[in-house]
Amino acid sequence: MSDPEVQSVAATGGTGLSQLQRISNMFLEPSKTFEDIKLGNKSWWLPFLLFVLVGTGLWATVTVKVGWDQVVVNSMQMNPKQAAQLDRLTPEQQATQKRIATIAQTWIWALAPAGVLLLNLIAAGILLATINFGFGGRATFGKVLAVSWYAGLPGLVKLALGTAGLWAGLTPESFLPQNPAGTNLGFYLTPPDVSTVLWSLCSALDILTIWTLVLFSIGLAKVAGTKTSTGFYAVFGWWVLSLLVGVGMAAIAS
Repeated sequence: MSDPEVQSVAATGGTGLSQLQRISNMFLEPSKTFEDIKLGNKSWWLPFLLFVLVGTGLWATVTVKVGWDQVVVNSMQMNPKQAAQLDRLTPEQQATQKRIATIAQTWIWALAPAGVLLLNLIAAGILLATINFGFGGRATFGKVLAVSWYAGLPGLVKLALGTAGLWAGLTPESFLPQNPAGTNLGFYLTPPDVSTVLWSLCSALDILTIWTLVLFSIGLAKVAGTKTSTGFYAVFGWWVLSLLVGVGMAAIAS
């Protein structure tokens, strides 16, 4: 920590919060966690470990209760063009394509914690540049990365709900790993009953995703020393852009 940070921590009478305290505060008083990160307490291995554990639990549950071959079938139903292409193949070719897709799905989701790590690194870099160069902030990469991990903790709730739903009897034919719980309208809508574009939009407007974005906005502004509204502009600006790109890609694929 820099000298000002050391003095700030010393003024509070301690060395900062533990990671467990930071995690609990995210659901009670998130400002305390972000203030602690601002003071230089940037470790985030415990949130990452929780994502590994909870994510692995969901992966194992899908393996047992759904089967990755069924996940492939469910995913193909979401993509009419892909389904139509598969129907034009011979039975042997279809079996080969499904076998390859099943292996790919299994490993993609098994390695999801590494993907979350990469996404957090990318998000931290983009938002660091945005808040510092676009809005005159004074954040550091380490602090923004820590904010991203702690702000993302509501995502654990979605993974846990998805796991619980499968054990409670959720129909395997309706399960999609990318949208495992009913925290958005898209969970209750399934193409071809609705368009893929509408499904993508409804799935993106997720309660827990919005919660995460709000926390990220507040935390980003805190560690950057800017107005809270600036954090919202930066975070939600990029989210809206990514949402438009995602919906556009769904339109092309449908």
